[in-house]
Order: sequence, then structure tokens, then C-alpha cells
Amino acid sequence: MTTQKTDVITNNIINRFAQTIEMFDLSPLEARLFAYLFIADKPTTLDEMAQAVGKSKTSMSTNIRTLLERGLVTQVWRKGERKDLYQVHTPLFKIFMNAYMKKCLDTTSHHLLSLEKLKNERLEESDCSPQIKTEKLNEIIRFHKQLQHMFKNMDISDN
Repeated sequence: MTTQKTDVITNNIINRFAQTIEMFDLSPLEARLFAYLFIADKPTTLDEMAQAVGKSKTSMSTNIRTLLERGLVTQVWRKGERKDLYQVHTPLFKIFMNAYMKKCLDTTSHHLLSLEKLKNERLEESDCSPQIKTEKLNEIIRFHKQLQHMFKNMDISDN
């Protein structure tokens, strides 16, 4: 197989994988960068990423920071190397599901706090209109608590 055809196939694999990774709330560039790092299967510098992805080193720095914050990549050290190196965490399913579950937990917890605050404000209002019955609001709050409990206790195995 020619090098050009191999490059096209590799690029297509990276693109398809990146599209799947975008489902986990990554930007297209963050997803493409992650896919590239996964395929590279070795610690990679910002310069190497920029060249492979076709974006600036500054852009790579910004996007790698997001991947670091989400725990999808790590910064590594290699003897004799002066530049920062980055590599992907594995296993894939576990890291992405954990990141997704954390986002769901954070969102659910935020909404739960807001709903409880609204419930307290509603109870303090003496002339509150009965458009939303107290039992319905309590049911909504229970639903959020159940979601919160589920997300906290979900075990994402490597299988």
C-alpha cells in the first residue's frame, strides 16, 4: 500500500473516531486531537500535534489543556526531552464514561440545588400561585436525588 493511501486511511480513522468522541462534549478539534494522540500511541509534543492536526501550536496548547482538565490525557516526562509530552489515558470506555458520568453528576447536583432553593423561596411566598403543586415539585426533587445517587454509585468497569 502506498504511503499516501495509508495516510488517507489513517486520517479517515482519526476523523471517524473523533466524531464518536465529540458525543462526550468535546469540540471537534479537541476530539481530533484526542484521536490523534490515541493513534500515535506514544508521548507527543505540541509541535508534533500541531503538524499532524494542521493547527497552530497555540491552538494545541489550549486544547490539550482541556483534555488534561478532563483527565483524558496526561503530561509525561522522558529523559533527555526538554519539551512537554502528552499521552492518552486508557482504557477508553472507562475514561470516557467516567468523564460523562462526572458531567451528569455535576449537572444534576447543580439543578437539584437550584430546585431546592426555588422550593424554599416558594414556601416563603404567602401568595404563591398553585400552578405547580408542592407534591409535583417534591417529585421533581426526588427524581434529581435519585439521578444524583445513581451517578455517584455507578461503577464503570474496564470490560
